[in-house]
Amino acid sequence: MFFVYIIKSIKENYYYVGSTADINHRLKQHNNGEVRSTKFRLPYTLVYTEKYNTVNEARIRERKIKNSRFEKSKIIEQSTAPSSIG
Repeated sequence: MFFVYIIKSIKENYYYVGSTADINHRLKQHNNGEVRSTKFRLPYTLVYTEKYNTVNEARIRERKIKNSRFEKSKIIEQSTAPSSIG
């Protein structure tokens, strides 16, 4: 199983899109400052994931999200909206 994920910096209004086979390990790498592109905005929280059967499917989806501001904004808006369950 492979994942596309979006994490949000708790420190700043910054979102990062990535893909991985081990979401928990990858989040730890981000929060330990082991990822060059995210190490200056620590800490992070996971806000969104999608599952895929192959690494190729996950990477294609990752690129689609990264290359479309509309797609990324739509996902972030839906995943961070308050729940209406009451």
